[in-house]
Amino acid sequence: MRKLRYIWVLFVLIFGVAKAQDTQYSQFYAAPLYLNPALTGASELTRIGINYRNQWPGLDQNFNSYSAYIDHYIFDYNSGIGLIFNGSQESMANLSTNEIGLSYAYRLKLSEETFFRIGGMVSYMQRDALFTDLVFGSQIDITNGTIGGITDELNGIPIDSRYSFVDYSVGGMFYSDKIWLGVSAHHLSEPNTSFVDDQISKLPMKLSAQGGIKFDLAGGRRNYFTHAYAERSISFAFNYKQQDPFNQLDVGAQLNLEPLVLGLWYRGLPTKNELPNNDAVIGVVGVSLENGLNIGYSYDMTISKLGLKNSGGAHEVSLTYTFLWGDSKSRGQRSRIVPCFKY
Repeated sequence: MRKLRYIWVLFVLIFGVAKAQDTQYSQFYAAPLYLNPALTGASELTRIGINYRNQWPGLDQNFNSYSAYIDHYIFDYNSGIGLIFNGSQESMANLSTNEIGLSYAYRLKLSEETFFRIGGMVSYMQRDALFTDLVFGSQIDITNGTIGGITDELNGIPIDSRYSFVDYSVGGMFYSDKIWLGVSAHHLSEPNTSFVDDQISKLPMKLSAQGGIKFDLAGGRRNYFTHAYAERSISFAFNYKQQDPFNQLDVGAQLNLEPLVLGLWYRGLPTKNELPNNDAVIGVVGVSLENGLNIGYSYDMTISKLGLKNSGGAHEVSLTYTFLWGDSKSRGQRSRIVPCFKY
């Protein structure tokens, strides 16, 4: 019984059992396929992106997440196809999660100014853990405070554990040239992620809703001779996530003075519940170059009880490159792309 109890505590503290949460990117629009499968091909070009997040570097045990994707829009079929790689690593038990997914989205024209995208994704996921660095109660000598090297707590569990499963996600997005509103659902089958035989540890379904509105500002012409258009706009947006039993809201604004983008976000959902839900204030700075390269950096200033001094906040970097692959006549059709944030 003691062995089972320690294993249960281990999974609660390290793996979250049925309380696990997906990685939250502050620059979630720079990870569009991860945010909502309906955004596959939403640039109506070919797009390649990379995201990296270092969560709480001030702690002894921190979290690193990364994502890479490529998607392409096929005009003849009003469809977008994409491939995504996601990964995360928690240093205490070398717990890592890796995913490769295929996504597809279809664009439906509702009117001359409004469109609807619907998409889905199927993924293969793998979780790995190395338990050799963990400390169990049977290893601690309470008399002198030393830690021994022998334990029987891991009997029945491989030192290097691995578990794989298939996952599914769907999403939809309504948009015009000024507004957008989307919903998505991840982990539809709520797969079992337990490392222990005959134990159930479901990955809860994640539901999210995102939307926003964009306002154009004056001063959009940059070059008198070439008439190259430099966007001047301000956008307000939100992203709400619910993954049992947690929920979270990101709300903020971005100012686009092309090529410079500045953003400010708040992440939290202030309530009177037992668990405070004030997480961070997030600053974003990005550069959008004419060659299709977008570079973004954001910093999360922790405002929860964890504290900025203890956590060190969070650093996040994104790179996105879009280019035209195919018929050059398609370039004039880009006015139909979703007016979402770039970061």
